[in-house]
Amino acid sequence: MDAYSPDAYDLIGDLHGQAQRLRTLLEQLGYRETDGAYRHPQRQALFVGDFIDRGPQQRETVAIARAMVEAGSAQAVLGNHEFNAIAFATEDPDAPGTHLRPRSEKNRRQHQDFLNEVEHQPEIHADIIDWFRSLPLYLELPGLRVIHACWDEQQLAAIRPFLNNANQLIDDGFIAASRRGHPAYAALETLIKGPEHPLPEGHRYQDKTGHWRTDVRVRWWDDTVTDLRDAALLDTAQREQLPSAIPVPASACPGYRDARPLFIGHYWMDGKPAPLTPKVACLDYSGAEPGILCAYRWQGETQLRTEHFCWVGSE
Repeated sequence: MDAYSPDAYDLIGDLHGQAQRLRTLLEQLGYRETDGAYRHPQRQALFVGDFIDRGPQQRETVAIARAMVEAGSAQAVLGNHEFNAIAFATEDPDAPGTHLRPRSEKNRRQHQDFLNEVEHQPEIHADIIDWFRSLPLYLELPGLRVIHACWDEQQLAAIRPFLNNANQLIDDGFIAASRRGHPAYAALETLIKGPEHPLPEGHRYQDKTGHWRTDVRVRWWDDTVTDLRDAALLDTAQREQLPSAIPVPASACPGYRDARPLFIGHYWMDGKPAPLTPKVACLDYSGAEPGILCAYRWQGETQLRTEHFCWVGSE
């Protein structure tokens, strides 16, 4: 590709098998397919993870993003759906015949759209899993940072012994991060799924899928919230299931204080895209129908701007 500016990145949100929407968005951003990969003469795309599950075009979505990464016209980080796919496909060395992510009915159902396209083609499946394993956990570039769900220095320190110099999980890292109770498990849960806060004993709420939960994901980037209902990343109906007037410690929502803007995905935002704070932007607006596939055109600014968001799909 031609040389691109280090201050010209297009951050692209969770794709979830939406290849056609991705093509439309890339065209809208000025990328053109040349020699097997979408390229821009001056800009580079940065994918925030979650390429698979839910959508209708699993392999094609991975192929588009992978071709761009291999051509140098994009970079990408590991999402929780990629990590889950790796663990689902990887035999547990301590329990032969089982896998790092148990093949339960619930886990299979969450992963079924991807499995439908790869499970009966083991060589293709293995090749995609190998590419997922090559994705770094985060990008720390001169002017910005990218991670799938949460930038937490304490949890990054806990996971670093399991990363190589390219910020990729090593083999032992995938194993450790699959072991509930291991420090690497807790670290990765926060970094690629977001921090959760426990509800008081005896309280629970029902999520969108009908599961009862006793922990609630919180707006970790907002250091002004003090009440659990305000901190909770839930819709109105779910939030009303929570007990009222439950304080949250400052450590639950520490905010983000680095000078470099941070870009994340994962959280299924709704409404018109806008920065979460002047320094943090989420690009996940439910790229699967009926949401939108969202991008942010970064041009070196240190304060994020609403007018730099763009998207395809209905609002």
